[in-house]
Amino acid sequence: MLQRKICAVTGSRADYDLLTPVMKKIRQEPSFRLQVIATGMHLAPQFGLTYKSIEADGFTIDAKVDMELTGDTPSDVTRSLGRGVKGFAEALDRLQPDLLLVLGDRFEILAAAQSAMIAKIPMAHIAGGDTTEGSFDEAIRHSITKMSHIHFVTNEAAARRVRQLGEDPAHIYNFGSPGGIDAIKKELLDRAALERELGFTFRKRNLLVTFHPATLDAQPAGTQFRELLTALDRLGDEVGIIFTLPNADPEGNTISALIEEYTAARPRAKAFASLGQVRYLSCVAQMDAVVGNSSSGLYEVPSFRKPTVNIGDRQKGRLQASSVISCRPEASDIERAMREAFTKDCSDAVNPYDKGNSAQRIVAALKATPDYAKLLKKRFFDL
Repeated sequence: MLQRKICAVTGSRADYDLLTPVMKKIRQEPSFRLQVIATGMHLAPQFGLTYKSIEADGFTIDAKVDMELTGDTPSDVTRSLGRGVKGFAEALDRLQPDLLLVLGDRFEILAAAQSAMIAKIPMAHIAGGDTTEGSFDEAIRHSITKMSHIHFVTNEAAARRVRQLGEDPAHIYNFGSPGGIDAIKKELLDRAALERELGFTFRKRNLLVTFHPATLDAQPAGTQFRELLTALDRLGDEVGIIFTLPNADPEGNTISALIEEYTAARPRAKAFASLGQVRYLSCVAQMDAVVGNSSSGLYEVPSFRKPTVNIGDRQKGRLQASSVISCRPEASDIERAMREAFTKDCSDAVNPYDKGNSAQRIVAALKATPDYAKLLKKRFFDL
């Protein structure tokens, strides 16, 4: 049997954790040959060199595209994007995949999509159609949708937007998020094991904090994050805090420096460049709430029936479970939301992104598509 080469691109732990179940299913399918390209934060020492986790999971990395994520100014990120386009052009020319598989809305993935479009490589895009009004990821996501040919959206509202963008309804599949949280729950660490792994002692109350720059906001990311730190201090020493470092976005280094300064002076707080999927979700299971503006607070945390404190506009427009508490990026409002989270009953929360068997259904749809090359010439399906 002639195997079709499906090339998955991953730029960070965030997209890799969602892609992993799909990659495993592709690897198990006899008619497919999985290729993997690691890029972006996976290759940067300051983000934990997480490409090693991909290899530890048993995947072979067929190409590494180093975007040299050194600075966090807009011009630094733009230069990284340019290096990514060049690197992907070379990698794709060598690997010659039949289909490129991408997820999400990061600028690293935009670089891959641009290169594939010019190289006439069909693309399948996971998690298009969402809206996030507070960051430029919104424009990147919709741009990748227009460059892609098969669309695996996570909800009906997203499917409607992809149709509105003129994409062929026959190639839009609403299969939910492919994170596979139910399977991961079997591997989670209990509190004692997690304390040993992290060198962290849980307090009476505990929070997991993940905050990224809202790249379209007029207010600087550092200003917003200082408001969060003020609110955390108001909760008192009985609240333990685990921080995960921000993405490689403009002003990301500013937030990382503030986290380093904050944790150095407070034994109840500890920071990690990357927890990895099992440790991260183990933290979610053990925490009283997840705080910040990460998509994980909307995509994954509700499956644990834990509250999410969603700060500011970075995720504005996404579907939200009843367990999500949204607030302004102001210390008083963040404090109010966190105190509400400590007493919130999330036992009946339903994750709007979790439909079950998503990865299996994605691979089945890819297998059922007979000729990817015939998808290259798209016509605009006008509503």
